[in-house]
Amino acid sequence: MISQLRSAILLAVGAILLFGLAYPLAGTGVSQLLFPHQANGSLTPRGSTLVGQPWTGPQWFHGRPDPDNPLRLDGAPGASGGTNLGPRSQQLVAAVRAGAAKLRGMGVQPTADLVTTSGSGIDPDITPQDALAQVAMVSRSTGISESRLRRLIRTMTVGPELGFLGPSYVDVLQLNSALARIR
Repeated sequence: MISQLRSAILLAVGAILLFGLAYPLAGTGVSQLLFPHQANGSLTPRGSTLVGQPWTGPQWFHGRPDPDNPLRLDGAPGASGGTNLGPRSQQLVAAVRAGAAKLRGMGVQPTADLVTTSGSGIDPDITPQDALAQVAMVSRSTGISESRLRRLIRTMTVGPELGFLGPSYVDVLQLNSALARIR
């Protein structure tokens, strides 16, 4: 009986050391070695490049909407995620119409991505077309020429992964950080 208990305790301690200590440390070490930017939260002075930031005002490029952004400016965390509203939902139709009207009021011809949330609700990226749709608004507000803003968008556009996986995109945080450096 005691030998079985000793074996069980040794097996439990060994499993705890292996799976509770060695394996997580190995995973952390590999991620720090191969993907340090992502492993450390992809933080910049203005936020994380992996999480959509709330941008307000016509002087910035805007990302996809998220009515309950988890990175509220007051520091209180919020919840985020898809709304699960279908195309016949009156709530979704009203939100899209309100978002489109707000963008039109700022001089932007709304695109589908600029008025609908992503599945996660915190998508940090927009398509180059979404960024180009906002050029006139940002130009009017900042005084930076539209041609310079278009060049900035071209330089900030990331192509598909491995050249063929997924669409091209622009990280809104990085685009706005570059815009702030220009000003």
